[in-house]
Amino acid sequence: MTHPPAVQTYREVMTVDPPVKTTPFEQATHEFVFGQVWPRPGLSRRDRRWVTLTCVAAADSPQPIDDHVYAALNSEDMSLEEMLEFVLQFAVYCGWPKASHVEGVIRRQWVRIRTARGEDATPWPMLADATLGPNDWAQRLERGVKEFEDVNGLPAPKPDSPYTHAGILSYVFGHVWQRPGLSRRDRRLVTVASVAVDDSPMPLIAHVGAALQSGDITKAEMDEVVLQFSAYYGFAKGEALQASADDAWARLHG
Repeated sequence: MTHPPAVQTYREVMTVDPPVKTTPFEQATHEFVFGQVWPRPGLSRRDRRWVTLTCVAAADSPQPIDDHVYAALNSEDMSLEEMLEFVLQFAVYCGWPKASHVEGVIRRQWVRIRTARGEDATPWPMLADATLGPNDWAQRLERGVKEFEDVNGLPAPKPDSPYTHAGILSYVFGHVWQRPGLSRRDRRLVTVASVAVDDSPMPLIAHVGAALQSGDITKAEMDEVVLQFSAYYGFAKGEALQASADDAWARLHG
């Protein structure tokens, strides 16, 4: 028996059968989000998952968070280790309380999936302190300055406040962006969606521009990020993200 493309896409993305459509919202979700957005070729399904996970986590949406975390893990598009690394990147740009909730969901959905498969659901092992990177502060700050400039394409800020010294240079760029658990492209997708959610003008301009300038995300891919983001966080905020992408591209190629 053949199924309409939107039904098949829903099953592939969410790894469950679609619900019965009884409202205009459910119909539009089926026909537009799964019928038109998810099947588009401009981004991989994995890329779209990072954007979507960021949006539903930032929106504090319990059921969508449960559903998309489950789907990401159950499809094996993301490993458990990658999902936990996502939580840390997301925490930096969207806040620790929201990230705490997402990590709890990941733990519960992992057990659910493993149990359903008849597999061992033993908690994952403790991490070694060596994964925290160098504990020589001078070395860490030096690495942070270099990583900031590599990621953002801009001179690093001076370490003249707790925010820039302990936060940005020592931790965010001295450690988080250098962790091996996600690729830089993965981190950019999560970060771009996060700063678009946050209505943060300067970080939005900086991170969108840097993603395009570096080539980690092409302009065509960024346009697809905007559409995926708009479907899960709203077209008004998507408009601001698109404007930032267009302005950044014009500056780079003007």
